[in-house]
Amino acid sequence: MTEVEIMLKPLCAALALCAVLVTPFSGVMAAQSRIKDIAAVQGVRDNMLVGYGLVVGLDGSGDSLRNAPFTKQSLEAMLERLGVNTRDSDMKTKNVAAVMVTAELPPFGRAGSRLDVTISTLGDAKSLAGGTLLVTPLLGADGEVYAVAQGQVSISGFKAQGAGTTVTKGVPTSGRIANGAVVEKEVAYAFGSEPTLRLALRNPDFTTARRVAQAVNGQFKGAARALDPSTVEILIPAQYRGDIVAYITRIEQLMVTPDQRARIVIDEASGTIVIGADVRVSTVAIAQGNLTVRITETPQVSQPAPFSGGQTTVVPRSDVQVDEGGEKRVVVMEAGVSLQDLVNGLNGLGLGPRDMIPILEAIKAAGALQADIEVM
Repeated sequence: MTEVEIMLKPLCAALALCAVLVTPFSGVMAAQSRIKDIAAVQGVRDNMLVGYGLVVGLDGSGDSLRNAPFTKQSLEAMLERLGVNTRDSDMKTKNVAAVMVTAELPPFGRAGSRLDVTISTLGDAKSLAGGTLLVTPLLGADGEVYAVAQGQVSISGFKAQGAGTTVTKGVPTSGRIANGAVVEKEVAYAFGSEPTLRLALRNPDFTTARRVAQAVNGQFKGAARALDPSTVEILIPAQYRGDIVAYITRIEQLMVTPDQRARIVIDEASGTIVIGADVRVSTVAIAQGNLTVRITETPQVSQPAPFSGGQTTVVPRSDVQVDEGGEKRVVVMEAGVSLQDLVNGLNGLGLGPRDMIPILEAIKAAGALQADIEVM
């Protein structure tokens, strides 16, 4: 029996009854955040490191040297450095895998400190379980070696294969080594050598930048000014020139109410909808109807009587059901409704998240949604 279901969901976002300018809703006090949580000091950042290495000790789950020539070349080069010549031999080992090693060098990482590293296969290795990463230099964007990694690889998945089936959990072709790299070179940065420092907002916004400057000026008069939506410049007072850390600590603990644009973020792949608190809707009527056509095929066999000379045939039997969604209702949303009112109104239609996506897009197209829609 086969079943074909055709879902036709015509969406009617009826005309906006009036255009209304919505003022910000002031009934709820916005939450305050520390400057430390919404901004970072420019220049104080991580640095990405990457390296190419070999993982050995795998139980037959490594690269096939015929399919991964780079693994064979790397293995031969490594053995030559150790005084073993294998150029003319036909190696067939499957206990070695070529991998990329990545890490993040934190700001002010000092020589001798440890880093976590991530290991990812390059070839056709099946699993890194039980493997050991050999000494691998980690390079920065400038091509210099900043750390060296080595150690036992830890993975969070596994793969078991039999004659007729395979079971895989997680990703066994990638893993981590906790504290697996040692910093060999520090990133030079003259912190506090300038008369000013700059804060970079994680979510650029004109209003938030101005509020940050005002909060700093409340403690250190005339010290801060907003340069643009993402940057606030702060003068370093003379008394803090020798203790810049104490100055930044006081600034980071200041409380600010961050502002943001009204925005709706939609992930159509997963059906996720995130609606900002400042989203407002002008007066609008919404009707959402479903037309479902369900066709069910139940073929039957027609058997002729004995000695009748007839033939056995398959007789189709079709059952067609149509649901016009007659119980669906029209919802009217008044001007300036809040986030909670919007969600309640859409839920009143009996809709799921995926059904709300086209409705929100239709309200925006009608000019009744006072917010930006961002589709991921």
